[in-house]
Amino acid sequence: MKLLKTAAAAAISMALLAGCNDETIINNPVEPTPDATNVRFATYNLSFDRATFEDLVSEMQITAPEQEVLMQGWFDKTLTDDELKVAEKVIQIRNVAAVIQTERPAVLMMGEFNNDGIAENQDAIKGFRLNYLAVPQNALGTTADDKKMLEPIQFAYFENFSTNTGLLSEFDLDRNGKVALPGDAWGFGFYHGQYAFGLLSQYPIDTDNIRTFQNFKWKDMPGETNPTITNCDDDKNPIPTGMKCGDEWYTAEAWAEKPLSSKNHVDAPILIPTADGEKVVHLLLSHPTPPVFDTVTENNKLLNRAEIAFWNDYVAGADYIYDDAGNKGGLGLDASFVVMGDLNADPENGDGFLDAIQDLMNHDRVNTLATDGVYAPNSLGSTECVALGDCGDSTYPDRITSTFGLRVDHAIPSNDLNIIDSGVFWPATFEEGRLLMNDERVGKYGNGKDISSDHRLVWIEAKL
Repeated sequence: MKLLKTAAAAAISMALLAGCNDETIINNPVEPTPDATNVRFATYNLSFDRATFEDLVSEMQITAPEQEVLMQGWFDKTLTDDELKVAEKVIQIRNVAAVIQTERPAVLMMGEFNNDGIAENQDAIKGFRLNYLAVPQNALGTTADDKKMLEPIQFAYFENFSTNTGLLSEFDLDRNGKVALPGDAWGFGFYHGQYAFGLLSQYPIDTDNIRTFQNFKWKDMPGETNPTITNCDDDKNPIPTGMKCGDEWYTAEAWAEKPLSSKNHVDAPILIPTADGEKVVHLLLSHPTPPVFDTVTENNKLLNRAEIAFWNDYVAGADYIYDDAGNKGGLGLDASFVVMGDLNADPENGDGFLDAIQDLMNHDRVNTLATDGVYAPNSLGSTECVALGDCGDSTYPDRITSTFGLRVDHAIPSNDLNIIDSGVFWPATFEEGRLLMNDERVGKYGNGKDISSDHRLVWIEAKL
């Protein structure tokens, strides 16, 4: 953790950074070029889901001085109801930024960072970088009375990615008799761009060689078939009129067009300078659908498994795969990679099929020391949460990454990457930063998405 030496230094930095523009920060970084020997990769579901993309943009564009006015009103309890709603969003964003500044990853996969659906509008991600990450945050928590200010963190390179969430299909996918959001989007969402993901990096992103698989069809994955109605005698979930037990869920026309990816699958190479020359590491990014909310089929469970199994095949170089540019084949067998994201799958627990995530974490091409060995990410906070009965009953309580008691957030490295450390940011009640996770004064519940996220930042560190 890097801390500013004095409150005066924090105030000066905040004043200076408030006047910086994007170009200034990129060309004049606050901190030196990241150490190219040890590289920290992190994944974090930020829970920045909002009712509209415009809401998120608006929050991200609140400057540091404007945030301070809101926070002063929050502490003084002088805010109107509307101001309080904005202030609590600012608290959430600042706490998430503080978590990132504490752990200081060089590469960060950001889940649930909404965009415009097609990844053209960069206002939200720019605002997050400039108005929150580039401003000192309180290591003790935004709502703490005491202050221990963190150093800002810079990410000169960033990418947004288009998504299937909220992208309306032309088919009645949920079989309710009409075509409308959210149920008839290719990926669940109330608008195009909801639940999208983005990438921040302190190393150049090889944008010319990014591969996306947004349009890869589910039917084109070997062994995958149209889901069928299997829950046949459930009064709470009746079979739609005109269908019967065993019927294929999607029409032939819909199944032919159904994408595999509920959001996107992305291979984003980054370029890391080392003593032996430039090292390319492929960041394999995705956020599969959760394996729950099924009614008369096992649709979501099947899709979650298939979305994870895609990476099993991709790192093995499977030739059936094609990307959105029409290029065929998987990853080169000599390529370095890190699979990153909220995969909505725990290898030991939960409602989903466990085979795909288990296969991925034990893949021949994966460094299993970082998945099920001495460098499997863990925390004291998760252990305490399970012990207190607040996070379910996990097989490995020290490894869970979510408030609902599952290990769903992953950073899975290739076996040629030498992992030397790892962790999950989850302070226990006796550790610093607890107010980044829990404060009953904030929102309805005082934890989870109210205060920061219902997920935890997970990181691994590689020595190159």
